[in-house]
Amino acid sequence: MFRLRLIPFERKFFILFEQSVQNMAEAALQLKSLVDLWKDIPERVSEITELEHKGDLITHQIMELLNRTFTTPFDREDIALLAHTLDDVTDFIQAAADSMLLYRVERPGTRARELANVVLQITAELKRAIPKLHENRAELKQILKCCVEINRLENRADRVYRSALAELFDGTANIADVIKWREIYGQMESATDRCEDVADVLEGLAIKHG
Repeated sequence: MFRLRLIPFERKFFILFEQSVQNMAEAALQLKSLVDLWKDIPERVSEITELEHKGDLITHQIMELLNRTFTTPFDREDIALLAHTLDDVTDFIQAAADSMLLYRVERPGTRARELANVVLQITAELKRAIPKLHENRAELKQILKCCVEINRLENRADRVYRSALAELFDGTANIADVIKWREIYGQMESATDRCEDVADVLEGLAIKHG
């Protein structure tokens, strides 16, 4: 991580937010790799868990900084909400990977790979949006374009999720697989939901400060 001691307080928030979203995007990349390659599963899940722990640490640093900073770049409530919602995305990514290991599922099928791909794309869009928070007003307004794409991707995830559930309940899968994959699909779709929540916070910031 960056050494933050000599950096102005306002700049520290932006650095930590960028660290958080980069960590989240890396977790999404590892999830995509897990479902695509489907080998060395315990090791790959362990790597994602380490990223989740790293995300928790970054969130703790943001909240600690918020509690000891008098002047903040945005409203305190927005900073706290953004920090926790970013962390939630990584939590759901880790939960999906961990469930695959815990339940000893068979090789993920098409729907799992589609959802993992959407998670990767939507976190990449957030990775592009977050650094714009500390740019000039023109750049801040560019966040709105990212938010439109994030909403589109979240809608796509919803469609894939609904198709995945429909296939689970078509009568061909055994009850154990239905229970396992319903939870895993739900965790992956929840990751995209939280990405949309992050976009809602960013959109509010762009409108208030752009």
